[in-house]
Amino acid sequence: MQIFEKKNRVLLRELVKTDFKLRYQGSLMGYVWSVLKPLMLFAVMYVVFVRFLKFGADVPHFSVALLLGTVLWGFFNETTNLSMSSIVSRGDLIRKLNFPKQIIVISISLNAMINLLISLMIVILFGIINGVNISIFAFLAPLLLLELYIFSLGISFILATIYVRFRDIGPIWEVVLQVLMYMTPMIYPVSLVINYSPKIAKILMLNPLAQIMQDLRYLLVSDKNITVWMLISNHFIVLIPYILSIATLFLGYAMFTKNSNKFAEMI
Repeated sequence: MQIFEKKNRVLLRELVKTDFKLRYQGSLMGYVWSVLKPLMLFAVMYVVFVRFLKFGADVPHFSVALLLGTVLWGFFNETTNLSMSSIVSRGDLIRKLNFPKQIIVISISLNAMINLLISLMIVILFGIINGVNISIFAFLAPLLLLELYIFSLGISFILATIYVRFRDIGPIWEVVLQVLMYMTPMIYPVSLVINYSPKIAKILMLNPLAQIMQDLRYLLVSDKNITVWMLISNHFIVLIPYILSIATLFLGYAMFTKNSNKFAEMI
């Protein structure tokens, strides 16, 4: 593919390095903010939902699960939000150079992945301190991170394409993100939904973000975390969130590629 030609790989690497250096340029804490931001959000959620509302009392090490969910959601939020306006913000570069425009969105997602991997080291350390029992199948975790990356990249391609023509997608996506966050069991355990309605819980777990989050919690925190394959016995239905992640990437990439030649004229 043209994206993986040597000159384009060099451009991708330089974009990732530049974005990473510029992100916290001028701030006193610098790169430390990439770790502090999810920790600060986790601290607020922990006090409100775990200490006061007693969420996750039936799930071992729910505080670790909450931190893990926070950093995973942070990756999705960061990737899609920054990628959405990335083509417009790189308008000068697009008009001056001829290169696959997908590189711009991919560079944003790789930058977010670097932040995620740094944050995951903190999660693992926090888990060790809390005495979590990591599953013997923890070696599968990278595959789930890849699924998260694929799904986020697919959504990013779609948003970046739409944003070039319709800037109104920005505030709309902010609302969608809020809805998605509450549809994903990040701040509450799945058991809470099951107690209300098992059917709603099954539908909720078909969301790739929910499936990824719960699968990773099962592998890295506790096998008491409910997964989609625990809730649904039909193997074909269980595959839906996994297939959706891949389908989203193909749809987003095709949509982006089809319109990329017009970007220079539209921004």
